[in-house]
Amino acid sequence: MQDLSLFFSGLDREPYKTLFSGGGPVWDPLKNLDSILQSLMQNKTDSYSTELEGVCFDKSEKGLFVQKWIKLDRAVYLKELGIFIGSGTGLEPSAIIKGPAVIGENCDIRQGAYVRGNVFAGEGCVIGHATEVKNSILMDHCEAGHFNYIGDSIVGRHVNMGAGSKLANLQFRSREEKEKGFIHPIQIPSADLETGMEKLGAVVGDHAEIGCNAVLCPGTLLGKDTWVYPNLMVPKGYYPPKTVLTPKDRKPRSIDR
Repeated sequence: MQDLSLFFSGLDREPYKTLFSGGGPVWDPLKNLDSILQSLMQNKTDSYSTELEGVCFDKSEKGLFVQKWIKLDRAVYLKELGIFIGSGTGLEPSAIIKGPAVIGENCDIRQGAYVRGNVFAGEGCVIGHATEVKNSILMDHCEAGHFNYIGDSIVGRHVNMGAGSKLANLQFRSREEKEKGFIHPIQIPSADLETGMEKLGAVVGDHAEIGCNAVLCPGTLLGKDTWVYPNLMVPKGYYPPKTVLTPKDRKPRSIDR
């Protein structure tokens, strides 16, 4: 899955040029997202503040807890926590952000959101109520507004995740794996792919629509403009652009939109 154009556009522009500079398979940035985020923060040349009022800090956890309604009129870079937040972004009380994290301009980080570290969110993203994001890339205008889980995943531009939809990242483990403390890397048999990752959620292409309460199994790759109907479980594998995934009494198909 090295043809990134099946999933995303605009990767020739920063910051996506840096995020996807490795030249490997589409999930490759997730393997060293920590160092990529640090590089992005160090290369920031915009004017920014180094202080943020209305939050409680925990340096041992490299995190902050939002205590009041905040609307940033200037970008903030909290170097000790490894957190950068762009101007125009709103933070609602009880949200938690752990570094490293780069959050773009004009985002909404809403009440009860949990940004669990190793997270990139582009411009205009929504991380909403009771939504958890971990080791993931959310591209511009991605919306995960209600009760979502996004683990070890890449979500493209203008993707909407319906309420309760989940990108699962840990496949079932055998008794031996649990007792001996290891995890077999995720394989994607339908596309004959070895990911080399113990945890991998989903890659969701630009303009995809994920219906309410849908669950994407670990190792799901959705091309651009894919629709997933509500309440579906999507098995791991590759689904080409413009696929429409529907209940079992309706076959997957492509439609013009």
